[in-house]
Amino acid sequence: MKRFGLIGKTLKHSFSQPFFTDFFRENEIEAVYENFELQDKSEIRALLREDLSGVSVTIPYKEEIIELLDELSPEAAAIGAVNCVSFNNGKTTGHNTDAYGFHQSIKPFLTNKHERAIILGTGGASKAVVHVLKQIGIDCIFISRNPVGENQFSYADINEHMLRACKLIVNCTPVGMYPDTKACIELPFQFLTPDHLVVDLIYNPVKTQLLQRSEAQGAQILNGETMLKQQALMAWKIWQEELPLR
Repeated sequence: MKRFGLIGKTLKHSFSQPFFTDFFRENEIEAVYENFELQDKSEIRALLREDLSGVSVTIPYKEEIIELLDELSPEAAAIGAVNCVSFNNGKTTGHNTDAYGFHQSIKPFLTNKHERAIILGTGGASKAVVHVLKQIGIDCIFISRNPVGENQFSYADINEHMLRACKLIVNCTPVGMYPDTKACIELPFQFLTPDHLVVDLIYNPVKTQLLQRSEAQGAQILNGETMLKQQALMAWKIWQEELPLR
């Protein structure tokens, strides 16, 4: 039986295992999908030597895993983050399907008003998001706890002028994710309008505090569920090398 799985640090409430378990059952695929909770990057190398057919990668290892892989796909190399690893004749290849998933989820909602975006966070997920937005032609500024460079700002820097200029806001941090559902990134929410699209890559809960407070101001909102499903299906396609599912 083929083995697939998810590498991360805290995976008890992850999306991937129940999604792929149901997917395998519905498509009569003889495979198992496991959670690999690793407390340190040093544990990844040994796991990659196991008899696996493919793994997904989540927080906090999307960037750290790169140096442990044999090669990267062109897109993963361009993004600088990996969320999917394929195995072929003992060789590991890193891919990024987050970018595909994000693009698929957001494209029905984008309008010509979304010329500039505020990206909350600078980790592996944000790299995929920015890769997509730049390809579309959307300018991005970054919000970080430790801003570096002219295009990064602190959370305290977010003001009315910034929100008026940037009608797209994407949260790429885990703030507000289950079980800490009361947490919320502080924005001057009063300056949000119906022209704003606020995206939170979190899917659990369905509406984070960020999305609830944005919606209360009339902003359009989108969570991360569609992105996760789309990136997972693309990962499966990569693992199967575009062969039939059965």
